[in-house]
This record gives sequence, C-alpha cells and structure tokens, in this order.
Amino acid sequence: MKTLDIAEVARRSGLPASTLRYYEEKGLVRSVGRNGLRRLFTENVLERLSLIALGQSAGFTLEEIGAMLGTRGGPDIDRARLIAKADELDRKIRHLTAMRDGLRHAAVCPAPSHMECSTFQRLLRHAARPARERRKQ
Repeated sequence: MKTLDIAEVARRSGLPASTLRYYEEKGLVRSVGRNGLRRLFTENVLERLSLIALGQSAGFTLEEIGAMLGTRGGPDIDRARLIAKADELDRKIRHLTAMRDGLRHAAVCPAPSHMECSTFQRLLRHAARPARERRKQ
C-alpha cells in the first residue's frame, strides 16, 4: 500500500500536521514509519480522518470516536450509540427550532414591551429551566 508523508496527508485532508500528530497521540491514527523526521501514513488514513470528521460533526467526542474506529484497522461502530446520538440531535434540533421561532416572533411582536409578550415569557421560562430538564425533551 502506498504511503504518504505527514505533509501530504495534511494537504489532502485539510488538517494541520499538529492535528495529525495529536490524533496519533490519542491513538486515532497510526503512522507506519518515518522518512527522515516526517511521519509516514498509509493511504487509508484519509478514510479514517473522514470517519473522525463525521463523528465530530455528529457531536461525538474523540474518545467515543476512538472506540468506534476499532484497533484492527476497520471501524467497529456501535449502532445503539448512533441511535442515541441521533435522538440527542433530534432533541437539540427541537430546542433550537423553538428558540429560533421564539426569537423571530420577539423581533416582530406588536407588544409594547417584550416582557408583555406571552411568547417571549415562554422563552424566558424555557431558558431558565435547568439544563437537565431541557435535555429530557
């Protein structure tokens, strides 16, 4: 399999070399040797970096991503964990949608004061609830 030095991996992935070194330190990627002072990676590191980016975009921590990447080269993705994360994202989407709609209403509300607007009052009550309660929604 073809090897790429760290500069080429950085160029092709769009990640700085410092991030690649950090990912290696965390065990997310593995170099296969060196060419002088430069780390060498197999080409499949690019796919692995894409999986890391996807996981981060979905809100997984690097530790969670590392557990799903597996140690034998291929991913070992926990489907139940994916469903749980999708459910969490659904809750966040509902929350953010409600906030967006409330803010849009507050921006055009004909009430003399925002404090007199029942929609704005609901937003305030929602924002004041403990984070623990909001996560359950």
